[in-house]
Amino acid sequence: MPFKRMLLCSLFLISGPLAFQEALAQEMPLQPLSDKPGKVPVPGMPEGIYYVPSTLETIKWGYLPNATTKPVLTVPSGATVVFDTVSHEGILEDQGRDPVKFFTSKGVPETMILDDARRIASSGMPHDFKKDGPHIVTGPVEMEGAEPGDVLKVDVLSVVPRVPYGVISNRHGKGALPGEFPENTSPAEDATPEFPDRYGNVSVFTPIRKQGDDWYGVIKNRDGKEVVFPAKPFMGIMGVASATDQPVNSIPPDVFGGNIDINEFGAGVTLYLPVFVKGAMFYTGDPHMAQGDGEVALTALEHSQRPTFRMTLLKQGDPAIPSASGTLKKLFAETDEYWIPVGLNPDLDLATQDSVREALRFLEERLGMDRAVAYAYLSAASDVQISQVVDRTKGTNILIRKSDFKAITGDDKSAKAE
Repeated sequence: MPFKRMLLCSLFLISGPLAFQEALAQEMPLQPLSDKPGKVPVPGMPEGIYYVPSTLETIKWGYLPNATTKPVLTVPSGATVVFDTVSHEGILEDQGRDPVKFFTSKGVPETMILDDARRIASSGMPHDFKKDGPHIVTGPVEMEGAEPGDVLKVDVLSVVPRVPYGVISNRHGKGALPGEFPENTSPAEDATPEFPDRYGNVSVFTPIRKQGDDWYGVIKNRDGKEVVFPAKPFMGIMGVASATDQPVNSIPPDVFGGNIDINEFGAGVTLYLPVFVKGAMFYTGDPHMAQGDGEVALTALEHSQRPTFRMTLLKQGDPAIPSASGTLKKLFAETDEYWIPVGLNPDLDLATQDSVREALRFLEERLGMDRAVAYAYLSAASDVQISQVVDRTKGTNILIRKSDFKAITGDDKSAKAE
């Protein structure tokens, strides 16, 4: 498998069925590299690289790993791991649970449809559309030596689109305006995958386009004129196993991560996850091409991706952990430009309070600020973002600009990047 096909993709796409036929098929789709987790060969890397496909043996549909879940792969600290992840859009029941039929109806050639999406959809794997989460969750990967109280540091090295299209969906009873959208009749009682239109849900097929180094999503107005918006691929679900033996629905995020849906968490982010079970048990899924803060319709631009992570174990007390206690109780992230404390709660006000308290804790513990001064700084200089309002648990995060603290940290890198 050529390395550039494994980790890179160059596609210049214009909207419409003809463009799909003329797309660079040798670059897309990025089909699975193997049917089993393990190491795959990479030129220049004799030891290979760890790889996890999305197969019936490596995924959960609608649920997250818990304390009883067996790992699909075990890796040492510092390992680089590539996942092939599958979007749920195009394979769900209200889309017919048939990605070939669904996507070819949008002008996608059958050769541009992922093999793993086909296998999952046609497998007969149980999935309750009303009860279960929609997400295809891949993993978990066990981190050697991880114990509760440790922290798993996850560097997102890249997130590469596997196909040149995605879907944005709004479903009845969900989104920021439930009861108002979709603007049609409620789902019929006899709605089934055989009659997907009876669900009455709305799925907007959305091609992507690459111009230079940047990605864009493309939709159209009623006159067929293009609406082109910036896209930045990221993984909506990244997390570790919860310390429970009960099923964990994939929809609401929590302190272990999961469906965190923060659009800052693309390539270049470092995510710190508190470990709750032996081995940490990292997983990922819900791949996105683009998402606005809030994700108001229900979904982002859902889009199968190939993310690459570097996974590092930070033992309890490691000074690299962003906490004075030497461990973490909640997830935390950073980029070259920002520190990002995260707040989660079913109540949006309480989620905001949660992220503010986490920001105060960090500024006091790691940057030596008096709490009253830190509170004033947050009010004057930091942005509170609403990451999501549609996943039962609401999410907010704060962007703390690193360049503001260069006199304390001695790191001028982020200031030069501005």
